[in-house]
Amino acid sequence: MALTLAHWFYLIGTLLIIVTMLFRRNVVIPAIVSTFLVAFFYSDSINVALQSTFRASLVAASSLFDIFLIIAVMTALLRSLRDIGADEKMIVPFQRVMINGHVSYFILIAVTYGISLFFWPTPAVPLVGAILIPVAIRAGLPPIGAGIAISLAGQGMALSSDYVIQIAPTLSASAANLDVTAVADRALVLSLVTGFFAIGLAYLFLRKSILRPNAAHLRKWEESGENEEKGENLDESTTEKESLVGKTVQKSKWFAIIVPITFLIVVIFMGYTKFSGTAEMEGGAGAALIGGMALLLLIAATATFNVKGALERVSNHIIEGLVFAFKAMGIVLPIAGFFFLGNDETAIQILGTGDETPAFLFDLILAGEQFIPAQGFLAAFGILIIGMITGLDGSGFSGLPLTGALSGPLGATMGMDATTLAAIGQMGAIWVGGGTLVAWSSLVAVAGFAKVPVLELVRKSFIPVVVGLLLSTLFAVIFY
Repeated sequence: MALTLAHWFYLIGTLLIIVTMLFRRNVVIPAIVSTFLVAFFYSDSINVALQSTFRASLVAASSLFDIFLIIAVMTALLRSLRDIGADEKMIVPFQRVMINGHVSYFILIAVTYGISLFFWPTPAVPLVGAILIPVAIRAGLPPIGAGIAISLAGQGMALSSDYVIQIAPTLSASAANLDVTAVADRALVLSLVTGFFAIGLAYLFLRKSILRPNAAHLRKWEESGENEEKGENLDESTTEKESLVGKTVQKSKWFAIIVPITFLIVVIFMGYTKFSGTAEMEGGAGAALIGGMALLLLIAATATFNVKGALERVSNHIIEGLVFAFKAMGIVLPIAGFFFLGNDETAIQILGTGDETPAFLFDLILAGEQFIPAQGFLAAFGILIIGMITGLDGSGFSGLPLTGALSGPLGATMGMDATTLAAIGQMGAIWVGGGTLVAWSSLVAVAGFAKVPVLELVRKSFIPVVVGLLLSTLFAVIFY
């Protein structure tokens, strides 16, 4: 499709949002205005443009609601555990290992990477967020450091190779008839190289902000996410609440044991289904399993605190969780809505048009393909940039057929291995779109559990991730 005025306004809007984000400013207004202009110049109708501006956020909300819901459910569970005092007891065993913020940073990375490699980051984030982030913060790791550790290990290093499930290598390889195993092996190495530099550089940036272990860090962090209630609307009086807590001290010890063990059993079950082939538990299915278990634990913990008030209290905790999720993460919806215009499937829903709706982002990439230098070294970085641009839609996987398809002819004409080019494109697409550099992806969940602004998490991750990708691409050019 020939580029239209709407394509150019999409490109301008993308650049404007990126620049605004780099200058540490809120990008909601640029996203909304850019959505309106793209829709208007595509349809030549103010009516369609206004409707599309609203539908963009609606489509984004429907796509991201599962992330919002898991944040809400896990937040509700943690508040019910706090009622009976089980939350502090639950983290005591982990304090023996996570002795300070420096150690905690790398333990978060190791645990997240291990779970995400087998089940994708979606189920890993709530597990690590609910159990290990509080321990890490008490040990002195700042909340932003916890968020960076989890996103770089899960959404970055583990997902970019997708070495176990191998959906990403299959998408990259099939478009150019490459060997899936070869692409997967190459992607694994490049993901580890990227992760080594990104994680190491992020640690160097964070190390001065790491504090000495202190329970006050945890209290301050918990208070930052509280939605204070006034009057009689939710809780009992202070005296009654203290009385109820006193009666549940022994039971709180049991819940401090039951909750981690329950989630450990969930992980073991997911592992069993993975290796036995009896069910598919990665991705959304795994997150749903964790969410369902969290709801049952929420009811049990709340009933332990106060049987008579459990009906109202469970509802209140869920409402509090939803309020927290949308208050903290709702800002990403209009931003995601704009970038969803770049994908033809979601653009159809936003613009309300037929099957001829263009994929603005991919059309721009195809139009710029001719400008990739006809030299192997520069072609590798060209594929990396194309992969990173395709990741702006917040998926990470949608651009893999494109980067894979380009790798075949580029490799043949520029004297570079097509398998390597496909793996490089996969790194760019997933490290960016999988959830380390775009706020409208599963990074929302990481920021939610760490209780940090998602755009701040993006800004802090930008330099480490970009440097890691550039160095891994250079590594690929030299050694492959």
